[in-house]
Amino acid sequence: MHLPDFLRRNPSAGLLFVQLLGVILYPMMEPSPRGRALFGVFGLVVLALALWVVRRGPWLTWLGVTLALPVVVLSLITCLTPNHGVMIATAALESVFYFYAAGSLIAYMLRDPQVAADEFFAAGATFTLLAWAFAYVFVVWQGLQPGSFGFGADQVARTWSELLYLSVMVLSSVGLSDIFPMTPMARAVVMLESFAGIMYIALVVSRLISLAADVRKVRP
Repeated sequence: MHLPDFLRRNPSAGLLFVQLLGVILYPMMEPSPRGRALFGVFGLVVLALALWVVRRGPWLTWLGVTLALPVVVLSLITCLTPNHGVMIATAALESVFYFYAAGSLIAYMLRDPQVAADEFFAAGATFTLLAWAFAYVFVVWQGLQPGSFGFGADQVARTWSELLYLSVMVLSSVGLSDIFPMTPMARAVVMLESFAGIMYIALVVSRLISLAADVRKVRP
């Protein structure tokens, strides 16, 4: 199967690949102003792919577009004229959009007892969407309450890559890594993400595995 045909049949695979690519590229983009501009462009690409994937879910696509449009406008404004308040607003809207996209993919995976290949890619893509969503929540809270995330006496603002790293560690239940929530509200958000990660694996991923195992038992 050619790559375009594969992505057409499995759009969740494209979203998952691009987001995993972002994990590698983000640390390279952050140090320079030009890199940060590319970071914004890359974020818009992920946004577009998430909208494309959401079409397969049962949730309303127009709601996703409604959430995405302000993010695009604010992201462009941030690239042209960086502003602290606009950056917080953009991160808040991005968080809402990624939660919406993750919820749409979960609904897509749960809506029928048939397990297609794209649903396994959707399981991975949903994990990354949730990790991105909580990372943006961390960005918002750090902007509202500086020093919310740190390491010991180090109270400098954490970068996007560092907050995404923390988000992935918490969501996967691996641990808190070397970055810690330093305030009560930051700890509360981290606890909510840890709970979300456990429930996602227990309810969604385990269901997909169980359905796939049942299909193999039925086949002669």
